Order: sequence, then C-alpha cells, then structure tokens
Amino acid sequence: MNSKLTISPSHYIAFALLLLVPVRLHGLTAGTLPDYDSVRNWQIVQEVAAGDLRHLFRHASPLFMLLYAPVAWLTADYRVFLVLNALLALAAVGLLAAFVARETRLPGWQTGLLTLLMGTATFLTYGGRDFTMSAGSLLCFAGLLAAYYRRLRQPGPATLYRAAGWLLLGLSFNYKFLLTLPILALLEWCQADGLLLRRGRWWRVGLLLAAPFVVLSAVGWLAGLRWYAWVAVYYNVLFPGAANAAGRTATMHLDLLYYLRFLLDFESWLVWVGLLGPLVLLGRQWRAGRLGRGRPLPLVLYLAVWGWCLLAGMSLLLKAPRGLLWAYGLWYALGLLSLRQVWQLRRLPQPLLAALLLAALAGNLYRIQREVYAYAQPSSYPAVATWLAANGSGPVASTMGLGLAPFRPDTVYSITSEKALPMLARQGYRYVLLDAYWRVTNVQQFDSLRRLPPLAAWPEPALTSPLLFLEHSEYTGLSYQQTLNRQQQARQDTAQLRVYEMVRGEK
Repeated sequence: MNSKLTISPSHYIAFALLLLVPVRLHGLTAGTLPDYDSVRNWQIVQEVAAGDLRHLFRHASPLFMLLYAPVAWLTADYRVFLVLNALLALAAVGLLAAFVARETRLPGWQTGLLTLLMGTATFLTYGGRDFTMSAGSLLCFAGLLAAYYRRLRQPGPATLYRAAGWLLLGLSFNYKFLLTLPILALLEWCQADGLLLRRGRWWRVGLLLAAPFVVLSAVGWLAGLRWYAWVAVYYNVLFPGAANAAGRTATMHLDLLYYLRFLLDFESWLVWVGLLGPLVLLGRQWRAGRLGRGRPLPLVLYLAVWGWCLLAGMSLLLKAPRGLLWAYGLWYALGLLSLRQVWQLRRLPQPLLAALLLAALAGNLYRIQREVYAYAQPSSYPAVATWLAANGSGPVASTMGLGLAPFRPDTVYSITSEKALPMLARQGYRYVLLDAYWRVTNVQQFDSLRRLPPLAAWPEPALTSPLLFLEHSEYTGLSYQQTLNRQQQARQDTAQLRVYEMVRGEK
C-alpha cells in the first residue's frame, strides 16, 4: 500500500532552522566576546559554577547564570558559550514561528519562509551572537506570547497559570520582562472576563511569580548576600544613584525617531509592512464595531498590540536596538501575514508572493553581510595576549573593555580613567591596553594616554561596528545620529588595540 508523504509546518520550521545555523555561527568562534556584559557574564557563570554567588543577581538575571553554570563545569572556553547562546536564540525564533504558523494555519512553504525571515533579521542575527540574556529572554517572550494568547482564547485556570509560568521564567531571566506587565494589564482589561480576579486566582498568580524571588533570594542570603539583593537591582535600574562613566544619569529619554531610523537603516521593508499593515485591519474592525472590551482580538491585532506597545514604551526610555528585541520577529510575521491577506483578497498568483518574500530574504542576507560579517573578522586579542606573554606581562589594565580577559590567565582590570594608572603601577601592573571600547562607551578619559606612541598596535574591526555603537547608546545617552557620528570617527582609526608601558602612561 502506498502512503502519501506529508510534510507538516513543523518540518519546514526544523529545516529552516538548520539552514539558519550556519548563518548565525559564521565567523562566530573566530572572534571574541563582543562586549563588556558578555565577558562579565562569562566570568560570573564560572564563579557560580564554583559556588561563588556574589554576582548571581547581576542584571537581575539569576536564571541565566544558573542555566549556563553546568556548562562551566565542563569547559571555560568562551566559544562554547557563544555557540550555545546562539542556538538558544534560534530556538526562540522557531518557537515564535511555530506559534504564528499554528494559529494562522500557514502553508508549509510560507512557514519555512517566515522562519527564515525572522531568523535573518539584522538585529536578531547580531544580537544572537553575544553572551547576554537576550537569547533566553526572546525564548521566554515567545513562550509567553503563545501561552497568553491561548489564555485569551480559552479562558481557564490552566491557561492562566501556564502564561504566568512563562512570565515567571522571563522575570527570572531578564529584568526587562517588567515591560510586559503593563501590556498584559492592558490585554487583561480588554478581555474583561474577570478570570484573574475570580476565586482568588490573582493571589495564586502573585505567589507563583514571587516564588523564584523568595527561593533565590534565600539562597543568596545563605551565601552571604543581602536578602534584598535581587530587588535592589530593579531599584538601581529605575533610580540610578550616580552618573556612569559616560556621564549618563537619566533612565528616560523621549526620542520618537530613534527606532524608526534604526528600522529604516538596518531592517527590511517587510518590517514596515508589519508595523503599519495591521492599521488597515484595525480600522476595518473598528468600523464594523468588532473592537471593544470583552471582544476577542484577532491574532494579527494581538501581535500588533504587542509590537506597538513595545515601540511606544521603549521610545520613552533610553535607546538601544535591543530595546525592541521582542518586536522584530513580530513585525516580520505581521509583514508576511499582511502580504498574504492582500494576495488572498486580490487572488494574486502565489509564485509572485513567494518571489517577493524571497527578495526580502535576500535583502536580509545582504544586510547581514554588510552589518555583521563585515566586522566579524578574526580577533586580534589573542595576538595582544601573545605579545604580552612574550614581554613578561603580569596583570594588565584595559580602558573600559574586557575583550582581552578570555585570553589572559591573569588579571585584566577595566579602568574608567587614566587617573587610575599611577596606583596600578604601584600595584605591579606593567602594561595598559588602550582598548577602543572606550570609544564605544564614549568615556573621554584617556586623552593623555592616546598622545603617547604605543609599544604595539593591532586592528580590531569588531570595535568599529555601527550595531555595537548603537547597542551602547543606552549606556552613553547619545542620540541615534550622535552615536553613528562617533562610529564614523572610530572607523577612521587604523588600530583599535594599543599597548603602552604603565610608567609611560603616567606621564
């Protein structure tokens, strides 16, 4: 008996993810940990693996540290952590694509293209190549998005608690999950079914969300931390006590054009279709009287509400492309769904839609080459480490950056000002690395050092990436154009890593 072979959307997703693996990993292990946070996370994970919990709550992300601590029992190679985190980011793309495909009954080929389009988004590709909480945060968001939509469509205790479980994971992975709370409150208000308030479910959800805070705070307290160490991170984020090394003090910065300019410069035209296309459906539903409290939102508007709210909320805060981490995939999905609806209404040929989506995919790959691969050249930090070892180095001072740390078995100490050099010289530091990370972070405290001739110098193209500079505009407080202006200045420098002898750095 002959049986017809059927290919499910999940098979298309799996195949698309396999195609995305080399896209995400290309050149990854030839580089180094791309920023200060990635290096510190790599160091802290090793500390936690060794039983040292002093920095467990850094960035209010204990679940991230605990997730990777077992890996540190097996290896300290930073490249293993980068690859695992990149694969976790791909799993998040697959989870989001599976949710959209399931709820819209997308044909298999469209499901595969959707996965490829989301997986080749410029920022999701760039942001999936570091060792930060972004990958796990995106996975938790995709899970929350699907679970909460089911709670709206199938109201009941089981779906409510499942959504709360994903929210719990997100809050334990990244403090920025707090941004989901007002959006969830808005959607609960629109649902108006009273599910959360009936039979005391609100306090059960509250206890569920509080559980990791209580348990892990108790663990931290037993390890010698203050019992409020986790909560204190949230307070410090909301109310920074002093200016950082770049002079930035505020947490709010109204700039309505920052993200729109970023999307225009770095993402596909399909994102704009996803951002603006649902407005047509919104107007149609409004005129038909299908919008209002107690009326279920169609999936397209559900996704659009998340995207619009994220854009509106982040436009009030300090900016960086990762501020819209959760929205990029939504807009690619909404772009495809909007085009698909036009094709169905006008009965246009499907091959033409496929050609248009493939053109968008080709554009994504071009931007990845231009904005990611062009800067992902083999790192010069190993050459710096080799030179230092050959010249009898002990501990090394580094200007803001910690990129040298994975290649130095001894101390690499990050300094925020050259005023620290005399003290370090007295402590036995012989060399200082003028790491161009100071340009990225806009810390203008190394003018005297820059005027001296270096003992050795190397290029490090990764430190001139526009995406790296934009990712630090939250730290610097600079506008979009100011940040790119600094990046253009940095590109004119022939070397990004310069070594000086400490005594010369004191003069």
